[in-house]
Amino acid sequence: MKKVILIHRWSGNPDSDWYPWLKEKLESKGFSVEIPEMPDTDNPQIKSWVGNLKKICPNPENVYLIGHSVGCQTILRYLEKIDGKPKKVIFVAPWINLTNLETKEEQKIAEPWLKTSIDFDKIKGRTEFTCILSDDDPYVPLLHKNIFKKKLGAKVIILHDKGHFTEEDNVTELPEILEFI
Repeated sequence: MKKVILIHRWSGNPDSDWYPWLKEKLESKGFSVEIPEMPDTDNPQIKSWVGNLKKICPNPENVYLIGHSVGCQTILRYLEKIDGKPKKVIFVAPWINLTNLETKEEQKIAEPWLKTSIDFDKIKGRTEFTCILSDDDPYVPLLHKNIFKKKLGAKVIILHDKGHFTEEDNVTELPEILEFI
């Protein structure tokens, strides 16, 4: 059976945003879809999030990995630490840097994710990467498209007026993902 694992965003959960819609669509096409509730979602930590993904998916062979925001960071750091080639990786609102963090607490939570480097050379070429960005994302500058193209050879799609792809941005469906699976 074809398997998809989706890692949600910071302060997200398996029932938020466009995740339930995507799960229903993929299951109707014969996929097994897992959207784990990540630990301490309001205070994501690299070690616990990557560790949780490793526990859920000890071997990514033939698995489609989808990440949203910090979920993308989690997948990148997971791929650094394991062997195996996922079938495909799709990132929605991926980031290396963030803008417009509103509070000191948000900045403190984001700091390890922003300052701990990622070995892109270890990850590049292991699978096909697709990144979906929005032209009005308040947190992810469009310049990130160049980072992901250069460092991962990713195909980059820019959508209009989707914000950070959350329910607050009125994004409860994301049919573009279906095109890449």
